[in-house]
Amino acid sequence: MQTLGQLPPVRWALRHPRVSAWIVLSLGMILLLVNEARGIGLLPGQWIALIVACILVAGACIWIISWEDSGDSDSADAPADSPKREQDTPVSQK
Repeated sequence: MQTLGQLPPVRWALRHPRVSAWIVLSLGMILLLVNEARGIGLLPGQWIALIVACILVAGACIWIISWEDSGDSDSADAPADSPKREQDTPVSQK
């Protein structure tokens, strides 16, 4: 496993996890798009528009997923004696 981490693409992906996730998700979405829409007879401009839309949607998905990462660090930085927010209390205590 350590030798895998020495490969330049893997090192780059480990340093830039969100961008690499965006690239992988975009490629997967584009492959699915091409597979499903190849027999429809789309014009080149329509293909370009759909591919650009796939890339943008993949970027938005990764951005939204990253909100959860930043939320975890906010709660970890909060002091232990700080009051709990109402949404943090379990339902049975409300």
